[in-house]
Amino acid sequence: MDFTPIIPFEPIRADLLPKGDKWIAQVKWDGVRMLTYYDGHEVRLMNRRLHDRTLQYPELWEVKAYCSASSVILDGEIIAFDSNRPSFHEVMKRDSVRKQHSISLAMKQTPVTYMIFDVLFVNGHSVTDKTLAERQTILEQIIEPQPNVQFVQNFEDADGLFEVMKQHQMEGIVCKDLTSTYVISGKDKRWQKKKIFRDLFAVIGGVTLRNGIVNALLLGLYNDRGELIYIGHSGAGKLSNQDWRDLTRKIEPLIIKSKPFINEPERSKDAIWIKPELVVKVQFLEWTRGFTMRHPSIQAIVDRSIADCTVTGNVE
Repeated sequence: MDFTPIIPFEPIRADLLPKGDKWIAQVKWDGVRMLTYYDGHEVRLMNRRLHDRTLQYPELWEVKAYCSASSVILDGEIIAFDSNRPSFHEVMKRDSVRKQHSISLAMKQTPVTYMIFDVLFVNGHSVTDKTLAERQTILEQIIEPQPNVQFVQNFEDADGLFEVMKQHQMEGIVCKDLTSTYVISGKDKRWQKKKIFRDLFAVIGGVTLRNGIVNALLLGLYNDRGELIYIGHSGAGKLSNQDWRDLTRKIEPLIIKSKPFINEPERSKDAIWIKPELVVKVQFLEWTRGFTMRHPSIQAIVDRSIADCTVTGNVE
């Protein structure tokens, strides 16, 4: 395959939704961003960090089953459901599988859907210089929706869509300028996201135990001087009892004597300090005046670098 993987176009965070005829709104799915590269013979699935995830999603290997293009690069999000809602925790069950023999079981236990919202390359030609409206027309011409491959729908009423997302406790919405071209490695106000809940990637700097098992995490972000700032603790969220037991084993070789944070965390008296290497995705309501998370909820333990756990990268 000759395609060079690219970093996809990203929306900026917005508090006020844009207005006007040129804007459309889409559901922000709580999944993993994934680009599909197909050269007519081979398919590769790459996430936004340029990590290959082809092995994890065999149901998407047969591109010709849902796409008529002779070659294509598609942009979208892979989601999995927990009851009736997309769940980042569920999709991470698939994304974290690394062994071939575990894939078949994972496919049965955690089915996924590929929600396609853009196209960058088709039939030998780049289309990133075309408008979003033109690229969506191309998608309609080349994609045949399947049970596990769908279009992301456009909505004209952004405020109305956001209210519906709030009612269903979804992640939020993304507003896009229909005249926008696609900027590789770009991030600007032509795409804007508004979240119902904030989320971030934080590093674990300490834990507390109950009956010898981890039951809460003390979390931090790095400032521009490389210092770890405590931002709150949480034992709530989507980790199962087995996840907590697995985490208890993982922290054993990471235990250190002194706290890694520059400020004083809550629960310091009962905390076990660990070397900051493990990263989690956290969902929370808002920042307090003391720069801690209000109502944080652990969504998943993730395979991310601590370089992603920075104040500048998570406070917009």
